[in-house]
Amino acid sequence: MTPDQDAALRALLPHVPAHGWRRAALVAAGYHRLDAELLFPGGTADLLEAWCELSDRDMEQAAIAQGVAEQRLSRRVRSLIALRLANATPHKDAVRRAMGLFARPRYAPLGARCVARSVDAIWHAAGDASADFSWYTKRAILAGVWTSTLLFWLTDHSDDSAATLAFLDRRLAGVAQIGKLRGRVEGALARLRPAA
Repeated sequence: MTPDQDAALRALLPHVPAHGWRRAALVAAGYHRLDAELLFPGGTADLLEAWCELSDRDMEQAAIAQGVAEQRLSRRVRSLIALRLANATPHKDAVRRAMGLFARPRYAPLGARCVARSVDAIWHAAGDASADFSWYTKRAILAGVWTSTLLFWLTDHSDDSAATLAFLDRRLAGVAQIGKLRGRVEGALARLRPAA
């Protein structure tokens, strides 16, 4: 991503509700059609992928500015998701249009890549340094939490997304309970194994 692409994406976002995730939104933002084609030669797919990457970077920068790294790990993850949603709030209709595209077969693989990238960015910004099998399980679990929370947020009309944050808290609490249960089951299985 280049600074010119970042600037173009920020200019485009207010025009996405009317023009969609197309270069026409950039033209509506004041860009010449040829410039729009040079910045995002892949059209809609390039725009969506670049926007997802920019959103991840904005979340990481906001987390640094707010000192999220000082919180305990579970709180960091919650704070990062809340920051990501807060950053997107002025452009909720653009997010809704993007999610509609990701639901189409043509863009579904791109949507999956964007979710994977965002989940990885959340864990990275939270300070996760795991390199074993838990690297995969943590990301798979958070992908479910992130996507369900994002879908809930799209229909949330509460002040400051309070209902979404309560939903997120319930999802994270459920994940924590699964982790505790897994630990108890693994401990019980270890006691059942015959001594070598």
